[in-house]
Amino acid sequence: MDLLHWKLFPLLALLASFLFFFYIQDSSKSSQSGCSLFPHSHYWIASKRIVTPQGIISGAVEIKGGSIVSIVKNKDWSGKFKQVVDYGNAVVMPGLIDVHAHLDDPGRAEWEGFPSGTKAAAAGGITTLIDMPLNNFPSTVSTETLKLKIEAAEKSIYVDVGFWGGLVPENAFNATALEALLDAGVHGLKSFMCPSGIDDFPMTDASHIKSGLSVLAKYKRPLLVHSEIQSVVESHLETEDGGGDPRSYSTYLKTRPPSWEEAAIRELLTVTKDTRSGGPAEGAHLHVVHLSDASSSLDLIKEAKRRGDSITVETCPHYLAFSAEEIPDGDTRFKCAPPIRDAANKEKLWNALMEGDIDMLSSDHSPTVPELKLLNDGNFLKAWGGISSIQFVLPVTWSYGQKYGITLEQLVSWWSERPAKLAGQHSKGAIAIGNHADVVVWEPEVEFDLNEDHPMFVKNPSISAYIGKRLSGKVLATFVRGNLVYKEGNHAFAACGSTILAT
Repeated sequence: MDLLHWKLFPLLALLASFLFFFYIQDSSKSSQSGCSLFPHSHYWIASKRIVTPQGIISGAVEIKGGSIVSIVKNKDWSGKFKQVVDYGNAVVMPGLIDVHAHLDDPGRAEWEGFPSGTKAAAAGGITTLIDMPLNNFPSTVSTETLKLKIEAAEKSIYVDVGFWGGLVPENAFNATALEALLDAGVHGLKSFMCPSGIDDFPMTDASHIKSGLSVLAKYKRPLLVHSEIQSVVESHLETEDGGGDPRSYSTYLKTRPPSWEEAAIRELLTVTKDTRSGGPAEGAHLHVVHLSDASSSLDLIKEAKRRGDSITVETCPHYLAFSAEEIPDGDTRFKCAPPIRDAANKEKLWNALMEGDIDMLSSDHSPTVPELKLLNDGNFLKAWGGISSIQFVLPVTWSYGQKYGITLEQLVSWWSERPAKLAGQHSKGAIAIGNHADVVVWEPEVEFDLNEDHPMFVKNPSISAYIGKRLSGKVLATFVRGNLVYKEGNHAFAACGSTILAT
């Protein structure tokens, strides 16, 4: 080969690199710089089962620029459009909205963190979550601590994430501080009526809650409350030797009886009357989180609703999936607060959910490091309480709900529509024109074993109580604002979820 050819090689290599660069640049524009596994911003999602507010249709959803711009039935679209992703008989429905999750960032990212937590959420069909103000450090109780959380979330989230602020004794009577926190973008406030287990998030009482509701009324945002009031008698039992074998779940269950929930809700209702039409806190709303007691506590909430109090209630999949009788000795993966109760209570929870007395579901994803779960020791009284669940709430709800005849429309109501309303997300929660293109595609009939071979994206999968279960409902794809962020075990290259702030 002559000298001229050798001289041309570097030039050709340079030209090739330029062409490759521009190709990548062009591709990244269409895939939004790695935000999506699908290289188009204008396309159609087709399916024979699309869950819309008007019912389940066979057809296609047009997505453009991150929003839903049209919805057509099968006879109106078949074969007419380009860039169609046809999912056949798989279910297409609005992405789940989890209004109760602890991602522990910043400060305790070793427990979970925004990257792993939102990857797991996306893999489970969750497109939006509202992060709780505690278990991260410092707790989110001021504009300064909210800023730290927002900074931790930026460029680290695969789904959209909003934030609750904390109502604690330190800020409860300081309207200026609460208004500043709400002005900074929290979607509402959260408080505990019993010790939270987190030093910088102390418990509140009815006077704090009443004061908080008066401020929230101006913003028309909710107060979420962990509703247990600690009894001196039972709290004394929660010691290493005060109430029986600490490895027995029944020992732990006795330390947090249903009367704790009932007492808290009874006290709450002395102030929720202010939220009625014409009341001094009209516009505020109270939401009872993770209800476990389906007897007296639920009856009190039903009565408050009948009286016109602005109040809603959620429960969680672990209360619907498990019962106290089946929890093995020493298996602290099942410890949470309030606790999982007996099988009869579980039946009552399902009945209340099916009848509409329980408004919605949430994960209460509350992970930690395995060391704090004391998996080897098995001491229920000393282990950290919390269920790790965020990736599996859709198949868990569907699998355990088959016995009760749940429908796809009910799933959407519990996991999308009503949570969207609670969090003030009016452009989410339904497959409707103008809404964000937040979509989950899944196969309800496909079963899988949740074992060590199953892809799990939470940081500490060994602590999940669902390990070893056989579930129905495989998530195929998750779209967030039109970006395909998850597809059968793979995530988009870049974390492009949005932090959503209330305005």
